[in-house]
Amino acid sequence: MIARIAPLTLLGIALLPTAVRAQLRDLCPERPGLDTPPCILDKGHVQIEMGLADWTRDRDAAQSTTTLSLGDTEWRYGLDGNTELRANWTAFIRQSEHDRISGDRNHASGTGDLSVGVKHALFHPDGSGFSLAIAPGITLPTGSHDVSDGTWSASLLIPASYALTEDISLIATPEIDAAPDGDGHGRHLAYGSAAGLSVDLDKQVNVSVEMQAIHDRDPAGPSTQALTSLSLSFQPGASWMLDAGANFGLNHASPDAEAYIGVSRRF
Repeated sequence: MIARIAPLTLLGIALLPTAVRAQLRDLCPERPGLDTPPCILDKGHVQIEMGLADWTRDRDAAQSTTTLSLGDTEWRYGLDGNTELRANWTAFIRQSEHDRISGDRNHASGTGDLSVGVKHALFHPDGSGFSLAIAPGITLPTGSHDVSDGTWSASLLIPASYALTEDISLIATPEIDAAPDGDGHGRHLAYGSAAGLSVDLDKQVNVSVEMQAIHDRDPAGPSTQALTSLSLSFQPGASWMLDAGANFGLNHASPDAEAYIGVSRRF
């Protein structure tokens, strides 16, 4: 009898991780793309999402600015089925400015500011059907002097998605911000939204096309940034994903181009 029970016990232990994984929600990283998904991480689980490399170029008649970010990392922790904690920090930022008239070049580098916040689901925390969440957050000026915003700022996102079919979803992220002034000595109102279409090409590959418009009322001069985005993700396993994407500015107030790659892993 013992000889028959032992193999069954070992088989049950071997299958236990698979059974636990089967109960988890579908992997739902907040990268890539311009939108923030409304889905919530499973209770007690941690998810790390890292931008391995991010390159941005902004150029006009007088100046060219290039920014390289490495290790732009977000940590997410599921408090319960409806709420998660979020934190974001960038390990390395390098900004290079080229005055195209005088020829002068300036460089600055360091670590980024720390952002913390929560995300709470109002409808369908697994991201199915019509899903809606609210995500307040605050950014603290903990980064290196030359690349920090220089003051605290705050944001309120309202992530939403609607499944048109099993493979196609509409996504949107309205937001309102207390954005940092350009001189680093105060805050001002900024608001806008991202929106787009997310398509699962198969069980492992997803492509998203998005646009974003943010109106910024900086005392130094108001502006409206308009971007379009194309991103691609590949999920080789149930709990991790690779991604790549590009953003393109649609007006003079926006960076000309941005390209990035990243990875997400759930634990």
